[in-house]
Amino acid sequence: MLRLCEHAKATGGLWPTAQPIINLHSHTFFSYNAYGYSPSKFAWLARKAGLTAAGIVDFDVLDGLEEFLEAGRLLGLKTCVSLESRVFVPEFADRVINSPGEPGIAYHMGVGFTSARLSGYAAEYLASMRRTAEQRNRELIARVNTFMRPAELDYEKDVLPLTPKGNATERHVCEAYERKAAAMFPDRTTREEFWTDKLGDCPAESGKLQALIRAKTMKRGGVGYVQPGKGSFPLMAEMNRFILEAGAIPTLTWLDGTSDGEKCIEELFQVAMASGAAALNIIPDRNYSPGVKDQKLQNLRDVVALAEKHHFPIIVGTEMNAPGNKFVDSFETAELNPFVPVFLKGAHIAYAHSVLQRQSGFGYLSSWARKTFASVVAKNEFFEKLGRKLQPSQEDHLRSLPADASPATILSKIR
Repeated sequence: MLRLCEHAKATGGLWPTAQPIINLHSHTFFSYNAYGYSPSKFAWLARKAGLTAAGIVDFDVLDGLEEFLEAGRLLGLKTCVSLESRVFVPEFADRVINSPGEPGIAYHMGVGFTSARLSGYAAEYLASMRRTAEQRNRELIARVNTFMRPAELDYEKDVLPLTPKGNATERHVCEAYERKAAAMFPDRTTREEFWTDKLGDCPAESGKLQALIRAKTMKRGGVGYVQPGKGSFPLMAEMNRFILEAGAIPTLTWLDGTSDGEKCIEELFQVAMASGAAALNIIPDRNYSPGVKDQKLQNLRDVVALAEKHHFPIIVGTEMNAPGNKFVDSFETAELNPFVPVFLKGAHIAYAHSVLQRQSGFGYLSSWARKTFASVVAKNEFFEKLGRKLQPSQEDHLRSLPADASPATILSKIR
């Protein structure tokens, strides 16, 4: 990355002016990126594309954190690092939330992590997430292998080499099965017959084949699927405790508003807030069809309005962990354009939180923030203003601030 930046400077390359576009939810190859992007590659492309801010999020690990933050510093890109996992919500035990077919299970996030070097409960929790994910993968493969014979996987030999640091996901496993079958059946006709026998179809496109493998073997109704039981996933409150102790923002995630659980979204907000949630994540691209005013779009409008009511910053992005995911949302469309100010506000808040937490421990949910702001509205106004004005080259100006530093003092340091 350093050599690339030096080359750009030496050749007179100019970065584009930042545009009102963001992607704060992109997975990297540390938890499967459909295009194989490392944290640095995503940062480079985000800067070239003129994103106002960019953020990575990986399942169960913070392996890309330091690389991404350093890439942002070198590129002059506003950055944010998040983590995603699944949790159990007891209050919704009999209702599907946003993990299809799994009552009580929800995808959940922490936004704005600033270090992977944690201690105490946070360190123990992070380590347990990796261990649990690996155990889940091994048990899944053991079940699916019986069905896939003779194309059986060895976890160490076939799956882990697809990952840079040993954090495999279901998508890595699907890719491994596709590769295994290709190696065992080099003849295309024979391979197609194998997949058709196993899955009922053999899509020619790799991404579609892997999606079918996942649907037929790993999701509800598939041969490798096991309905989560009590204790299969940590409680949302437990994950929120980890996120808070790590200095990040517990973040509720929203799918599309159609499940029984998400139809009770106000109740879900209250449950999440009770254990510390203070932001909302949305994947806009799957929540509208260009030129169509339908229930999906209305659900999106409703959840944005609810987040605004609770003063939740909104984090948006495209995921990029499946073929076809966009690099950045089409914010210029008639459907998404009205939300751009709200989405940018969330990005500015997340960036400002990340910098202040990293430099001085003055993050969005810090004791400093609790003592300093009389309301969430006032806090949001400050963090949004700071995130909008602050440039990556000025981040060190906010290092080691005095405990009684006022918002005005902090803003004065970046003029």
